Amino acid sequence: MDRKWGSLRFGDLRVETKADHHVFEVEIFLNDLDPNAVRVELYADGINAVAPVRQEMKRVCQLASASGGYVYSAAVSADRPPADYTARVIPHRSGVAVPLESAEILWQR
Repeated sequence: MDRKWGSLRFGDLRVETKADHHVFEVEIFLNDLDPNAVRVELYADGINAVAPVRQEMKRVCQLASASGGYVYSAAVSADRPPADYTARVIPHRSGVAVPLESAEILWQR
């Protein structure tokens, strides 16, 4: 994981607002990293003493134009503006508390 983490990168991010929710799609290039070894989330800081939002994004397709490139998608409430959210990639393995036990977090911005 440590050797491959530095090669991860984000591609395009798209947001569409539909009625009461925002739908985010983000391209992520995992290169040689197993897609099951990461979790992709939308994250927003907590406000007004409410906990931060951590919404898992689902892998919806592989990009034909790039080996190891995938599109991830998630919907969140439109109670907050889309700019409050950022995508991130964190390592994922059962029994490991991320980010407490791992320093790797790749932020989209």
